[in-house]
Amino acid sequence: MENTINGIHHITAIAGNAKRNYDFYTKVLGQRMVKKTVNFDDPETYHLYYGDKQGTPGTILTFFPWEGIQTGRRGARQATEIGYSVPEGSFDFWLNRFEKHNVTYNKVAEKFGEQYLTFLDPDGLKLELIASKTTDTRLPWETEDIKADNATKGFHNVTITTNKMQPTADVLTNVFGYRLLEQHVNRYRFVTDAVDNANIVDLVEVQGEVAGHVAGGSVHHVAFRVKNEEVLMEYRDKIAALGLNITDKIDRNYFYSLYFREPGGVLFEIATDNPGFSVDEPVEELGTHLKLPAQHERFRSALEKSLPKLD
Repeated sequence: MENTINGIHHITAIAGNAKRNYDFYTKVLGQRMVKKTVNFDDPETYHLYYGDKQGTPGTILTFFPWEGIQTGRRGARQATEIGYSVPEGSFDFWLNRFEKHNVTYNKVAEKFGEQYLTFLDPDGLKLELIASKTTDTRLPWETEDIKADNATKGFHNVTITTNKMQPTADVLTNVFGYRLLEQHVNRYRFVTDAVDNANIVDLVEVQGEVAGHVAGGSVHHVAFRVKNEEVLMEYRDKIAALGLNITDKIDRNYFYSLYFREPGGVLFEIATDNPGFSVDEPVEELGTHLKLPAQHERFRSALEKSLPKLD
């Protein structure tokens, strides 16, 4: 895990109504609110982080909730599905829960020898619960309604839809250290052995697929995990050497980041484990305070009044 890409760090998506988003992920799915902050570039919009107890990389789904945003469209050049690992035997629990909360879902199906349950969040973001055939020992966040024998444990995989899979596959294999594990028809499963979980990327090649539109209910970017800033900058050199445009290092308060658009059109981020989400509030209090980037702290009183109430 030293100088490697260690699977998925986080995934960021776009939502509409912030309260609806908060209620779905904390109350229906049973995620922990790990961090309540604001968009660095648009401080009048939240940046909400959901995950496990400590905000462990590989469990974090984040949202920019823009009220009134138009609905996006899934298509090529996009991350189109987010898969969560759940315990085997938990699907009956989730089917009953989705019925109770009027969640749109499909019947349980199977791919690559694993059962999965597809469903949509209130903005139409496509999610999957997957009973992984690889042992997942991660400890989930539990709520009064959702205990460990059913709870999501963190990411299993992310799916990218592309018109031509090879350029994206080249980045995954030649730069990130993934390898092709399996193929079924036009779905190619890539995995990294650097970590045991949150380590799968599926590429679905559909040559005639129209490019999707990133808006409400869409994935904004996929972030891959590295140990620290030193490794981060090693990857910057590798990606720049390919002729791809990549940002300078950006301080996101809870991790340091680089961004680049891979050849298939999806925005990739590389993010560090350090300093982590407990840098500005203890683990026991994660997500209970509005945390602001230093440059926006002077707007605190106005933001506390204008940002939607979540609780």
